[in-house]
Amino acid sequence: MNDPGETRAEAGAEPRWPPIAAVVLLIVLNLVVSITLGAHRGKDPRWLIPGLEGLLLLALLLRSNTTPLRSARLRRVSIVLVGLLVAAALWGTAVLIFAMIRGGKETQSAGILLAYGAFVWIGNNIAFSLMYWEFDGGGPMARALEARRFPDFAFPQQQSPELAPPGWRPLFWDYLYLGFNNSVAFSPTDAMPLARWAKLAMGVQAIVSLAILGLVIARAVNVFK
Repeated sequence: MNDPGETRAEAGAEPRWPPIAAVVLLIVLNLVVSITLGAHRGKDPRWLIPGLEGLLLLALLLRSNTTPLRSARLRRVSIVLVGLLVAAALWGTAVLIFAMIRGGKETQSAGILLAYGAFVWIGNNIAFSLMYWEFDGGGPMARALEARRFPDFAFPQQQSPELAPPGWRPLFWDYLYLGFNNSVAFSPTDAMPLARWAKLAMGVQAIVSLAILGLVIARAVNVFK
């Protein structure tokens, strides 16, 4: 007999394809940056990080249909995946900054430099959005079960329930919007971070975004002159 909580979560579970599509896009971006910026030299495999991400994503896809929704094992795999994606995005940022400092051929063309900067910037936004989605309130399944009383982010619909349909809860698109807002405005404009980890993560994302936008644009303007 099914657990009532699992039945309720299955009935209100959000679609899986948006976060899966985001992970796939992020793997592609990481692979493009890894190969074109030439961060790996010698015997270092360029496909190492994207390959590990792909394996973890495959594990998630295979287990999602056979593991109970509240499985602790699936939860751990998902957390590892998201952590790896964030680390790879930050690594890509460091590679881009190093390339601009050493004045490699990748940074001598304003068009190519702007393209690299866009890849890295978008990758960071997707990675942090996935982290917000995975950790807020214990994850998407916990939010579907309403297992936690206090959320890590306070969305307008949660603060003013009359603005949303009954039973509203944030989905991946809401966290994607939160991540892109934070990377542009460098501050929360939609959802307010309540947990300390959320404040720290948004602060790191804002700093990374500021570094990418500031350095890439400044370097591109200098190349144009």
